[in-house]
Amino acid sequence: MQRGSWTDSALAQLPEGDVETSIPSVCEGAGRRDRESVGGVELEKEKRRRERERAILTSERSNAEDEGIKWREKEKLAYTAPTLPGEKKDTSVPFPPSYSPQYVEASWYQWWEKEGFFTPEYQHRLPQAVSRSFSLCIPPPNVTGTLHLGHALTVAIEDALARWRRMQGYKVLWVPGCDHAGIATQAVVERKLLKQHGKRRQDYSREEFLQEVWNWKNEKGDEIYHQLRTLGASLDWNRACFTMDPGFSRAVSEAFVRLCDSGLIYRSEGLVNWSCALESAISDIEVESVSLPGRTLLSVPGYQKKVEFGTMVTFAYPIEGQDGEVAVATTRPETMLGDVAIAVHPDDPRYQSLHHRECRHPFTDRLLPIVPDPMVDMELGTGAVKVTPAHDHTDFLLSQRHSLPRITVIGGDGTMTADCGQWLEGVKRFDARERVIEALMEKNLFRGKKEHPMSLPVCSRSGDVVEPLLKRQWFVRCAEMAQRAVQAVDDGELEIIPHFYTKTWKSWLTNISDWCISRQLWWGHQIPAYRVSFPETAGSEEELWVWGRDEEEARNRASKKFGVTSEAISLSRDPDVLDTWFSSALFPFAMLGWPQQTHDLQQFYPNSLLETGSDLIFFWVARMIMLGTELTGQLPFKQVLLHSLVRDKHGRKMSKSLGNVIDPLDVISGISLQRLQEKVKEGNLDPRETAVAMEAQRRDFPRGIPECGTDALRLALCSYKIQGEDISLSVSQVLSCRHFCNKMWQTVRFTLRALDESDTELQPLSETHPVSSIDRWVCSRLRSTMLQCERGFESYDLQSVTAALHSFWLHNLCDVYLECIKPVLSGRGAEPDARVQRERASARAVLYHCVSVSLALLAPFMPFLTEELWQRLRGYAPNALNTPGAPAASLCVQPYPQPGLLTHWHFPQEEADFPFVQEVVRVARSLRAQCQITKAKPDMWAVCSPAQAQTLLHFDSAVRTLSRISNLHIHCPPEGNNSPSPPSGPPRPEGSTVGVVDHTCQLHLDIQGGVDTDRQSLLLSQRRERILSQLEQCLARTRAPQYAEKVPERVKRGTENRISALEQELKNIQDQLLALQSLKQHDS
Repeated sequence: MQRGSWTDSALAQLPEGDVETSIPSVCEGAGRRDRESVGGVELEKEKRRRERERAILTSERSNAEDEGIKWREKEKLAYTAPTLPGEKKDTSVPFPPSYSPQYVEASWYQWWEKEGFFTPEYQHRLPQAVSRSFSLCIPPPNVTGTLHLGHALTVAIEDALARWRRMQGYKVLWVPGCDHAGIATQAVVERKLLKQHGKRRQDYSREEFLQEVWNWKNEKGDEIYHQLRTLGASLDWNRACFTMDPGFSRAVSEAFVRLCDSGLIYRSEGLVNWSCALESAISDIEVESVSLPGRTLLSVPGYQKKVEFGTMVTFAYPIEGQDGEVAVATTRPETMLGDVAIAVHPDDPRYQSLHHRECRHPFTDRLLPIVPDPMVDMELGTGAVKVTPAHDHTDFLLSQRHSLPRITVIGGDGTMTADCGQWLEGVKRFDARERVIEALMEKNLFRGKKEHPMSLPVCSRSGDVVEPLLKRQWFVRCAEMAQRAVQAVDDGELEIIPHFYTKTWKSWLTNISDWCISRQLWWGHQIPAYRVSFPETAGSEEELWVWGRDEEEARNRASKKFGVTSEAISLSRDPDVLDTWFSSALFPFAMLGWPQQTHDLQQFYPNSLLETGSDLIFFWVARMIMLGTELTGQLPFKQVLLHSLVRDKHGRKMSKSLGNVIDPLDVISGISLQRLQEKVKEGNLDPRETAVAMEAQRRDFPRGIPECGTDALRLALCSYKIQGEDISLSVSQVLSCRHFCNKMWQTVRFTLRALDESDTELQPLSETHPVSSIDRWVCSRLRSTMLQCERGFESYDLQSVTAALHSFWLHNLCDVYLECIKPVLSGRGAEPDARVQRERASARAVLYHCVSVSLALLAPFMPFLTEELWQRLRGYAPNALNTPGAPAASLCVQPYPQPGLLTHWHFPQEEADFPFVQEVVRVARSLRAQCQITKAKPDMWAVCSPAQAQTLLHFDSAVRTLSRISNLHIHCPPEGNNSPSPPSGPPRPEGSTVGVVDHTCQLHLDIQGGVDTDRQSLLLSQRRERILSQLEQCLARTRAPQYAEKVPERVKRGTENRISALEQELKNIQDQLLALQSLKQHDS
């Protein structure tokens, strides 16, 4: 059917973002777009996709892009101390000089696993244990594949939350698992057998083939678990769950039987998405919608020559009993053998006289009624559309409204059926397309062919073009369960985060159709339904069905249902298997032992949280809610956290079909460009996609991907905003986090050296009271950072947590505090007095606790590095962990730092004042750079307000150290009638360079001696021009119409202060230019 001739009312109800991942299906989704026409949304997506490809292949690149990621090979250090698997790593060996992921990540995971830290049973040993639990399941990846960066994002988020709750004292259960992936696994094994033995699946018995699949699973199935361990996922491996395990299989059968008993599963004839190559129905998620801009030749499995798509054929049906014809158009002329009617809009004047008249089919001699239907769009095409109910979803619905027959003309193997006539029977569907067009020409009924943009559904597993076919299948009745799922959100029982997905949730579930759960495969859960036959009904087409948990139960049910003895019944089990998504929908409770009332089920169900990608909200999340509520009487979880999709740096969704998937292990361990390109070639990609993928790799990774390590990858992934727009992941961001890892390493290295230089025992955190102003500031900043972490974790805003921790460690601890205490700890010169000793002791204690607490705060994101560094510091800890015979201590089970522990470290005045100090330091350093001062430490004068003077005096040591000056002299000019405050030193010298901090504070740096007056004058003149431009922009804003009336007072005050500061800076520049001119004349 020509979709363009139908009013797209169903599409209007389609949730935003659902078009790209779905195809038409009356059995699996609501409001699906028809295959024959593609609207503006798809065309725009296709346009953007091709623009990205052209940009990769042909566009000019910036220098940064030409160079790719800037990095140099780091020395790889190996941990070589003798340690058996499961033994604790030896951290008494010398501390390596630099960070090496390979060294850091060795041995820790095996020890964590052996000690049982990741099991909920370990909770009772925690001193911080609370009577609360936290449970979740990992979205089970397909057993066929390997994890990509999208999976790594899921792991990073879920593990951060699990580790955080575990450190808080919760009883945490995070269950690992794998999905049997029916179609994907069977396709992989079939290709393997064909390649290795030249045999097809049909050459084996079902039992023999299934054994081959199990052999393959046992050989390859642990690869994903290895990846999860490498990523540091703190999963309880004792409870690992595979959807084909015996216990899980019993749960699947139980669910099917219960749903059949309640009338929610029924058997009926309906249209399904069918892969002729697989000879099976497939689910929506296994279909990719390929947008074609027009005529396109594509390779199709089973065809030697490429097949033409993206064209619209118009032909005529002669009207029966009178002269005239009705022209219709289609992208699938081979289906016209199954046409049973022609539909027109009831108000279309061209056809009003033809309502309920008939046309004669030219090949089958069938009469086709002309039916009026308001769904037809009379403005598109000829206004008349062919109706093929057995091969089009929209036509199927129309046939129900008009009681039309449904004639199947394409079989499950993709060949034409006997209903087409001998001339087409057994012909492949796309070969039949050419024959039909030729036959139409012979009968003079062909009216033309033109290019036509369209959306072509393609099976992601086989590459075959999906065919809607009419099949008798098992369906789940979804409407009532979907309504309960909507109500759960409306009533606040279920929270979907981010909340903007709530609208999409309601829209999709409100318009849901029944779900086809039959799959014509061998690998999977064979449907526990049995067809019943009796000796007297042998050969009957009537279907009689019963179901049961096993054949004996089914036989007893049949005996009772039909009133006969069990011996008089013959049962044949349905050979089909259940849709993989059916078993996946049971995961939250089947993984805990359901239907048995196990201890785990009672303790951890409902799960606390379901975290997954936003693309699975319908395929998985909605079905878990529906089946979980129906089968257990409870929602399977209380919250749903949906994270964004990961895209490559070019904005393309990471997909095997695009060749842009990145294995997280390649980022962790590093990989060469050559090996990256080999992986692309190993994939079964279209030549164009291969070229695009390889060129993107050459541009993005000209030297390959550097070794970044697990901790850097996890931190980078959690540093993105996961609750919003899609994530365009750049490996350079991961590399930046690797540099941060080295910063942490060097910080701890400095800390250990400082602690080794003192014999004084550290005091516990509760008894550590900062002495100096900079101690008080950094302590208060740490407390504020802990508050940010607490708020971020509670709201699942991991980006704010990682940003706060990164900022504290890098900008507060390293850039400021370490630099300030280096002179204090160096202790050069005479024997220190009591005050200096007290300051040193305070600095060491504050440094230790800041580093130790920060490591604990970072532990959920960076488990390997924080464990390694914490264990190194543990020997200096002022607590009982170091007593002989203490239990094995790991950072992952230590209490997560709470702000309440640092109430004595709250110094709001220091925090409020220090940004001004930092601005003074910034301007002072800028003046040093302008004057090319490198080693000298000149004096500096600050002309400022009394309040600013108090702040600078309070932080005098920090200002001198960070600004690299010898002395700080402060002058406060008179304010109003007040006399000026006495200067704190000699008057500022003539010829000093001046910098403006704000409109009330100026800095004067003594630069006499060795100054290049000509160069300095040039720099000042250039700076004056920039200031004049900024000043003119500010003044222009104040001259705008109605500035005084419309602009808020706060903004006006800010503008006035800015103008005042700029004017003062211009005056300072002019004074400096005059002073330099005078200095130059004096020297000459």
